[in-house]
Amino acid sequence: MTDRQRELSVLHADMDAFFAAVEVLDDPSLRGLPLIVGHPSPRGVVSTSSYEARSFGVHSAMPSVVAMRRCPQAIWRPPRQQRYGEVSRQVREVFHRFTPEVEPISVDEAFLGIGGSLQLFGGAVAIARALKKEVMTTTGGLTISVGVAENKFLAKVASDLDKPDGLTVVPPGEGESFLAPLPIRRLWGVGPRTADLLTSLGLTTIGDVARVGEDFLGRRLGSKLGQHLSFLSRGIDGRQLNTDREARSISTERTFTHDLKKRDQILDYLRRASEEVASSLRKEKVRARTVRLKVRSGSFRTLTRSVTSDPPTDVATEIFRLARSLFDRVDLAGEGVRLLGIAGAGLLGGDAPIQEGLFDEGIERGRSVEKLIDSVNLMGGEGSIGRARILRSEEQDRSGPRLSAP
Repeated sequence: MTDRQRELSVLHADMDAFFAAVEVLDDPSLRGLPLIVGHPSPRGVVSTSSYEARSFGVHSAMPSVVAMRRCPQAIWRPPRQQRYGEVSRQVREVFHRFTPEVEPISVDEAFLGIGGSLQLFGGAVAIARALKKEVMTTTGGLTISVGVAENKFLAKVASDLDKPDGLTVVPPGEGESFLAPLPIRRLWGVGPRTADLLTSLGLTTIGDVARVGEDFLGRRLGSKLGQHLSFLSRGIDGRQLNTDREARSISTERTFTHDLKKRDQILDYLRRASEEVASSLRKEKVRARTVRLKVRSGSFRTLTRSVTSDPPTDVATEIFRLARSLFDRVDLAGEGVRLLGIAGAGLLGGDAPIQEGLFDEGIERGRSVEKLIDSVNLMGGEGSIGRARILRSEEQDRSGPRLSAP
């Protein structure tokens, strides 16, 4: 292995159409069909879509009404965050088989520092190929696209160029020429407004940005952004991997088709959301020191409240109790609720020492019941068992026979 080959020390691994791919994995009859994960309602938003739906111009974060107009024949599935989290953990375990240096970016992508693994696995490209194969085998058929480069920015851009199931290598020292023909929106930090400004200056490709230089960009965009874009356009990115990065919160939220105005409807959803967050906390083997509530009113006012849980918790009944108390502190001024969300933040390892309270026996009983529910669902499949109150909720999305726990 040459010294130049050793410079290829960063991978960016990105699952392909992740949520949609998991839905197809669990229901093969969806394969090859235009599939959209989201809620087909006037207020819904596309979470992700299959490549077949993308061919009609559907993309993530698009309003559902626009997606329905562009692809009226699409099949819709509601998001299943717990299931996506399960698969994400499988994929992350694969990453750690190749290197301990993993920086997760989101549920479906991560940077991997492979400098210390090159000799063991035979080089960067060999690692990328083996990783792709392992992900497919471990998940039962999901594909992942990988970019291989000497720094994070180049690897990130590379992973997106040959989707799905791609493998793109940026040779050492060729970052600037690799980037030159690409559109300016590929540069980190270039949003719609900056893109419009750069275009008005006659800069439409990354090569154009590199050509005009840092001084020109600084005068037009400000010195900080100008330097940033000048460096990136030449393939320069000195940031190191943050391998200590962990999920800072675990959350779920939902936008409703119609504003919720009845308190029992609101509490029904908060119960379900608390169950989902608590289950994810236990699967990640963490507990939340803080519970956060997010409320968006019919007029789009967004209100947030938070409270410290003492001791930190992974119990749904406790999360719901705190979330309900937070909701009672929200003044909606007579409006309905358009969106609700719950998050567990300030995460501690589940085995971290915790000072239990004198009257925490009931909480521990709740944790025991919920761990039992986790075990049954692990054996029988997600949704095999749940609390009776949750199953009766009108907001329940699933159907079919299920067991219930008190």
